[in-house]
Amino acid sequence: MATLDIFNNNAFRLQTMLAAIESLDFRPQRLGGMGIFTPNPVRTESVSIESRDGVLALIQTSQRGAPLEQRENEKRKLRNFNTVRIAKGDRITASELANIRAFGTESELMQVQAEIARRLAGPVGLQSQIELTLENMRLGALRGVVKDADGSTIIDWFEEFGVTQAAEIDFNLDNASPGPGAVKKKCNQVVRAMTTKSKGVFTTATRVHALCGDAFWDDLTSHDEVVKTYLNTQEAASLRDGNVYETFNYGGITWENFRGTDDDETVSVGADKAIFFPVNAPGAFLEVFSPGEQFDHLGQLGQSMYPLIVTDKDRQMYADIEAYSYPLHVCTRPAMLQRAKRT
Repeated sequence: MATLDIFNNNAFRLQTMLAAIESLDFRPQRLGGMGIFTPNPVRTESVSIESRDGVLALIQTSQRGAPLEQRENEKRKLRNFNTVRIAKGDRITASELANIRAFGTESELMQVQAEIARRLAGPVGLQSQIELTLENMRLGALRGVVKDADGSTIIDWFEEFGVTQAAEIDFNLDNASPGPGAVKKKCNQVVRAMTTKSKGVFTTATRVHALCGDAFWDDLTSHDEVVKTYLNTQEAASLRDGNVYETFNYGGITWENFRGTDDDETVSVGADKAIFFPVNAPGAFLEVFSPGEQFDHLGQLGQSMYPLIVTDKDRQMYADIEAYSYPLHVCTRPAMLQRAKRT
């Protein structure tokens, strides 16, 4: 029978461990699965984005035979942006593997391959941490400002495209007497603003989607105006029975109680906040990936992730497990993004 010699604590001894339980925090993956971002793998470390400002204008009347007013060409701008690197490693040593039993068993020695797979692709492995980081970057692009792990700004799309971020809309959800149709009017304000600022990506198939924090969601779904609207519909049951982390349609907007990380900070929209973005708007958001740093990656289209194992060939004392990603999450129409607060 295998023995566990790493620690002398009874809790880690094989004979006294009756069950193995691994507690994992929830890892949000919603944004990556919604199809919001157009995949755009590239072969370089940078991507060029060309913008062209087309503005419709009235034509002044003129006399017959008079010279024609000439149409002005649209102004074009070409901007270059570099992808960023996300990378993390983990070293496994030969001494770590000695006399360690397999997780959840009482007799098997842990194999090197199994331990490497756990550290690389397990629920809390390097790949999962990179995927969580990518999800946070997607959320940043939907807000117009992509943040790093320490809260610093990676890229501000409002600043890059020279537009002013729209003011936060107060939905005033705690008002006991808001007036008839108050919430619906706020919804109309959001939809109108997004449509007029979308510069062509808002089509008949496009729909406004909202991610709501918990407090915003609770007040919205319990608001008299919303409840009365759904009173005699099939959706009324969901309002009665509970709708945590669900979606519903109201005011031309698909509302969703967004579930971020369990700490409500790492990946979160904020308890009292909501953000709005278009779904089925091709080209509005791009997810760019550059190739990796190895020689055989050069000239290839970028992949979302590059796992790597580097062994100690001289001494056979350790193996470095590494994972890399080279993304850029782009919002091509930041002026259309809208945001709201509960009150």
